[in-house]
Amino acid sequence: METYKYDSIVSPDGRRIFCDHAYSAYYSEASLWKKILKYGRKAGISVIYAGLLLYYLLQKEGLPLRVKAAIIGALGYFILPIDALPDMLVGLGYTDDLAVLLMMLKYCSKYMDEGVKAKAKAKIIELFDDSETTIMQIEKWVPSAA
Repeated sequence: METYKYDSIVSPDGRRIFCDHAYSAYYSEASLWKKILKYGRKAGISVIYAGLLLYYLLQKEGLPLRVKAAIIGALGYFILPIDALPDMLVGLGYTDDLAVLLMMLKYCSKYMDEGVKAKAKAKIIELFDDSETTIMQIEKWVPSAA
């Protein structure tokens, strides 16, 4: 199991991407799966689906290093329980995580393909059991990635 650590990443247009070493240091596959399995229902389908899309995109061959580093930073932010809105805040705790994950999905959208989406949907169905309801919720809350 790999743990990735990157410093700040610069986008193609020269702007600094929001993720940096502080968040990417919290990313590992083990910590991501631990968070998903322990808090998945509390975080909700849309947050977990967005995270899974990024996780499976990270596994994709040929993804540029700057994109991988940005994804790792976003997933690290999701894993870290103390952030802009601590995850323990009922009703609000995962809204900042969702915003970060959706922003990263937009940033990475040109690399997203049907294979990545299929893996994320299959895992969501496995985790949340009810496939029809799950897919409807995914398409409602994460329309740009569904």
